[in-house]
Amino acid sequence: MNIFLVDDHPMTVEGYSNALLETPFGLRNPIFTKAYNCEDAYAILLRKLSLKKLFDIAIIDKGLPSYEAKSILSGSDLAIYIREMMPNCKIIMITAHTEVIIVYDIVKKVRPEGLMIKNDVTPQKLQQAVTAIFAGEQYYSTIVKKCINEIWKKELMIEDYNRQILLYLSKGFKIKELESIIYLTTSTIQKRIIRMKKAFEVTDETGLVKEAIKQGFI
Repeated sequence: MNIFLVDDHPMTVEGYSNALLETPFGLRNPIFTKAYNCEDAYAILLRKLSLKKLFDIAIIDKGLPSYEAKSILSGSDLAIYIREMMPNCKIIMITAHTEVIIVYDIVKKVRPEGLMIKNDVTPQKLQQAVTAIFAGEQYYSTIVKKCINEIWKKELMIEDYNRQILLYLSKGFKIKELESIIYLTTSTIQKRIIRMKKAFEVTDETGLVKEAIKQGFI
């Protein structure tokens, strides 16, 4: 069983490999390949593809140093690339982020078989995640499940445009500035903001951002 471990902290990578060498999962005789940034991971993938030695599973940290030359800017981009090159490789994403929107974006864009928050990861839970995924199941850690439930509570936030609007407002952008950034008319943006304010039970954009932060959406 070939497992690809990618995290920018070598001690974390060693921790993952040691956890998966313990019984019972260690009885599967896993073989590990390790990388610590997107550029090294990309080079390893090309080499493995040329040798036709494909990975069975990849465990990837979202916050990796980027490889701008190939537009692989994060662990999410790397996971998407692996999905394209090795479609049978199972993906587990691990992130330190607990913001609802970021977690939901990973789920939607990467569609990993597993997603865990770093604070949720223990040797036992990592083994549980990998075992479940190889059994054809999906594994989301406790905090991830909570984040997904929260996003569904605010159905408007499932729409990409609405999440983008909220993120830009939180960074101080004015409504009239958003038209050239997200390619919606100002009137359409205003209508979406009105619906979000209603959903969050606030009366202005400042209150909308504050409430979104309070509820963990940004």
